[in-house]
Amino acid sequence: MAPACLLGVCSLLCAWSVVMGHPCSLDHQGWADCNGKSLLHAPSSLPSNITGLDLSFNSLVMPHHGTLLMPFPSLQSLNLSSNALLALSPAVFSNLRALRLLDLSSCSIAYLHMDTFKGLENLHTLLLRNNSLQELEVPFFLPLKALFHLDLQHNALVSVDTWSLQLMEAVPQVRLEGNPWVCDCTAQPLQQWLQRRQAMQVTCASPPELRGREVAALDFQDLGCWMKQRFPREVSITQQTTETYSNTTTPPTMKGGRSWPYLVGFLVSAISISLLIALAAKCKLFHKNFASYRHRPLPEASSIGGSPMEDSSDWDRGSSGHGASKNHPMPDAADLQAEDDDGFIEDNYIQPSEQLPEDEEQELHLSI
Repeated sequence: MAPACLLGVCSLLCAWSVVMGHPCSLDHQGWADCNGKSLLHAPSSLPSNITGLDLSFNSLVMPHHGTLLMPFPSLQSLNLSSNALLALSPAVFSNLRALRLLDLSSCSIAYLHMDTFKGLENLHTLLLRNNSLQELEVPFFLPLKALFHLDLQHNALVSVDTWSLQLMEAVPQVRLEGNPWVCDCTAQPLQQWLQRRQAMQVTCASPPELRGREVAALDFQDLGCWMKQRFPREVSITQQTTETYSNTTTPPTMKGGRSWPYLVGFLVSAISISLLIALAAKCKLFHKNFASYRHRPLPEASSIGGSPMEDSSDWDRGSSGHGASKNHPMPDAADLQAEDDDGFIEDNYIQPSEQLPEDEEQELHLSI
């Protein structure tokens, strides 16, 4: 009779807990075990002073707005693994200020909002393994000031940007194994980051020739960065040209040094020297032409006995009106050749004997 009564009391307590929405078991340490109860929502009748809550292997539905759980000021551990959560809304855990461990493993999470973990300043361990994350939203790290252990194993991560790596530098323990990492030149920051941390379990998934090799053990040639290292200037100029065509508002920044001022100075000097040489040659030619016109007129007819031009004019007048005159003979060829166009002859062309009158020449001979 007594065993039957005890069994009946237990059945009533279980039925009451189900009716009251409290199918979880509690222990004396404040741990609530709601594992595998096919729950759609977290029980609302849980004591507010619990320190741990296990809601794994249920069918929880994440709210689009607001928080997942009622305020638990003493809750330090929350296990939500193996629930099809898919996506986490912003600030869904913001009422769990004292939370130190959050397990979101195997929840098929493909996207994390930048404010998903807002309010979790005291979170120490974040488990996100066995999900479908393809990229990391960098700002989701920012609220996690006290994060010590981050588990991102077996997701769909193929690369990670430099900013995320810098933020993860502050996290002492980061697990990245089991992701399909693409080991090309873009993976060089990850390779250097893993080398500093001596993490040798992260392996490549592609390209095929590097599949299974540890990322930290590769070098820049294995990652396909040898051309960039060998020809850094050509690659930088090509990248700048590509950026110029893709964004016309940003002019290209050439890294060819500061040789153009020297080139401009050389050109200016060469042009100046050429102008000076041409000016000097022009002045010399002008001086030569000016000197060639330094003539003096022929002596008067009275001093040298008449000019050929006068004889020629007298002959013309005589031949036209009065006939040929014996006192005015026709000028010979030598006299005609000595005539200049402008009536002047060169200084050195006049012979000394021609400059002296006939009477003075006779007196000179007599004196000798």
